[in-house]
Amino acid sequence: MAGYYFEEFEPGQVFEHAIRRTVTDADNVLFSALTHNPAPLHIDREYMRTKSEFGRPLVNSFFTLGLIVGISINDATLGTTVANLGMEDVRFPNPLFPGDTVHVETEVIAKRRSRSRPMNGILTFEHRGYNQDDVLVAVCRRFVMMLCKDPE
Repeated sequence: MAGYYFEEFEPGQVFEHAIRRTVTDADNVLFSALTHNPAPLHIDREYMRTKSEFGRPLVNSFFTLGLIVGISINDATLGTTVANLGMEDVRFPNPLFPGDTVHVETEVIAKRRSRSRPMNGILTFEHRGYNQDDVLVAVCRRFVMMLCKDPE
């Protein structure tokens, strides 16, 4: 498996993920359509040009969130995640636009053994997504149940 087991993570560990992704207009419009989000701020270029401070569509924030978590999987948790348990402190401090290229870093914030499942541990990750100018566009804390190498 490509992913690390629970025991192999340590608080303070930071992953600089090699995968980068340029977001396209098609990504944004398709994701917005698939999630039934008709907000003009994502899909209406003329509306955003004439009635918005941004002057162009913004990338759907839920696409951005999924992208920053998704980019982290290959390097850290592919095949060793049991389940996502939740997220908190999800923020989008700066806009992401179609044409921007996203890169991601993940920090291990905390870890503990599961009290009810001896083959699993709980990790807290902080995922941070940046655009091509290294401007922070998204951050979230994610709680993940992971496989352990050895039961306790």
